[in-house]
Amino acid sequence: MTERFCIVLAAGQGTRMKSNVYKVLHPVAGRPMLQHVINQIKSVNLNEIVTIVGVGADKVMEQIGNECQYVVQKEQLGTGHAVQQAEELLKDKDGTTIVVCGDTPLITSATYQALFEHHEQTGAKATVLTAKAPDPAGYGRVIRNNNGEVEKIVEHKDASEKERCINEINTGTYCFDNQTLFQALKKVSNDNAQGEYYLPDVIGIIRNNGEKVSACLTPDYDETLGVNDRVALAQAEKIMRKRINANHMRNGVTIIDPDNTYIEPDVVIEQDVVIHPGSIIAGSSTIKANSVVGPHTEVTNCLVGEETVIRQSVAKDSKIGDRVQIGPFAHIRPEALIGNEVKIGNFVEVKKSSIAEKSKVSHLSYIGDAKVGSNVNVGCGTITVNYDGKNKFLTTIEDDAFIGCNSNLIAPVTIGKGSYVAAGSTITKNVPEESLSVARARQTNKEGYATKLKNRQKG
Repeated sequence: MTERFCIVLAAGQGTRMKSNVYKVLHPVAGRPMLQHVINQIKSVNLNEIVTIVGVGADKVMEQIGNECQYVVQKEQLGTGHAVQQAEELLKDKDGTTIVVCGDTPLITSATYQALFEHHEQTGAKATVLTAKAPDPAGYGRVIRNNNGEVEKIVEHKDASEKERCINEINTGTYCFDNQTLFQALKKVSNDNAQGEYYLPDVIGIIRNNGEKVSACLTPDYDETLGVNDRVALAQAEKIMRKRINANHMRNGVTIIDPDNTYIEPDVVIEQDVVIHPGSIIAGSSTIKANSVVGPHTEVTNCLVGEETVIRQSVAKDSKIGDRVQIGPFAHIRPEALIGNEVKIGNFVEVKKSSIAEKSKVSHLSYIGDAKVGSNVNVGCGTITVNYDGKNKFLTTIEDDAFIGCNSNLIAPVTIGKGSYVAAGSTITKNVPEESLSVARARQTNKEGYATKLKNRQKG
């Protein structure tokens, strides 16, 4: 089998993005553009991937890690010059080299595979990935001869009126015979307005040597979108989101309004989940079967069990069990462990706490750094007072306990199994099992006192 290599062009500064973020690290659907490209190209059997980096190289390497080799292009002198930077690593190898752009996050592994196969089956020395553009203005036109082979690529500004009527464009993705590529690059000139070495010039050089250049037409123009500014970034985001949502719906997920649902690519969603509008499901989240998310809910890096409902709430970096009810307007903060059949009601915040099965925290409470047992009822307005200004402490509420409304549990403290805490109590000491703890001042009524106060105010 022919060896396959890949050169990823990721050295451009991206000045049109007007950003301090390196262009190829701008996210599309929560994942950097370059990461999308690397993930897709890795799905094609490759022997080696070389990524050309420039400004921001350290950040790119940090993001992508050891998934490829890196070469730094110290001066940005054009795409042809960028490809030349891989010469020392690849020049002596036989096989096929694909050149891809780090700012084309929408091209799929299927398209890359089709390009390889077309290139190898036609026996061409170079193959251009092309697309039919609805509006080809600004793109290089692919000029074919009578045999359907590529005669040349003409940039828009250099094209004749007839050539400008052609809507087949160069996408900037190519396959080359590896040896032919580096030989042709030596002949590329920078005699142009920008003083740069352009990779498309290689096509003309190969053709002038009498070698075959073919074109592989992709049926999906949207895939080939290159992201050069924030407008294109938003377009790529929309296309990627539509693709992700469509895949989930085909797999049995109900998405009420796909145009207003935001799901990142690493999310796993099982059948018969219903997702309402305005929901964001991000990171490595998994939503189990028959659950309901939304409307207007954010779930990030969470495992959500079966038949669980999360409405108008935020959950992050936590595990949520089966048949749990969360919301509306609840906040599940990192390291929460919510057991089966738990209820977390409106305006409840849970942080770094475990809540065992069938317990309820129904409204207006803060549960932080706590271990809550099963069948516990936490009354409205309860706070686990976990922070003394310097250190965090644990509150333990054992099984079957009942915490009355407006209670403060001053950690470290344990509420014993089956105990009751009276409403309005501030608990500073452990409560034994099966006890009632009352920690509030005795009520005193001073009859007629309100009238005296009113009379003083009048005076």
